[in-house]
Amino acid sequence: MIAERLELADWRRQVSELYAAIRAEPDPAVAWTHWRDVRDRLFRTHSQSPVPQSERGDVTEPIYYDYDPALRTLADIETADGATFELPGSTSGHVTAERAGTARFILGGQSVGLSMFWLLDYSGGFFLSFRDATSAGETYGAGRYLVDTAKGADLGVNADGRLILDFNFAYQPSCSYDPQWSCPLPPRENWLAIPIRGGERLRS
Repeated sequence: MIAERLELADWRRQVSELYAAIRAEPDPAVAWTHWRDVRDRLFRTHSQSPVPQSERGDVTEPIYYDYDPALRTLADIETADGATFELPGSTSGHVTAERAGTARFILGGQSVGLSMFWLLDYSGGFFLSFRDATSAGETYGAGRYLVDTAKGADLGVNADGRLILDFNFAYQPSCSYDPQWSCPLPPRENWLAIPIRGGERLRS
């Protein structure tokens, strides 16, 4: 048990260090390439990879849309009602969260709003996930993650304090690779009608 927990701590540490390197890189496309390279290595080799050990390799490594600079935006965060909310989960359990804020931004010329949650279970932290018009066809049907500060997975804020959202860094939850993982999923209020062709995608 202790060995497995140490391995999990190492996974989280490496993910946190990856995002720290991304935030420090001034060129978003270079940062995205680094993100892909490190994720590929972790998914192939780390003991805490969400891919079952017997299946790791070319067939299960993450694949992505090409980088699209138009999918990088800045969000203003409005205070939300603070209501306690049970996020839907990939298993029978739920993750309790507080509706902490609403990220409002422009994407593809459209005004978009996504609820941001503060996780009260799991490891705490801000959490932002979404579904969009590509879900189930081109991307994982249950949705993708964009911010998960419990793992250090966020791009930070700009000099004006606006949240940096780059949908090229959207990724599938662990349960998309193995149903043994229990993952919080996007609530209906974060289901978008527009397609977001950036980030991790399904194999065609």
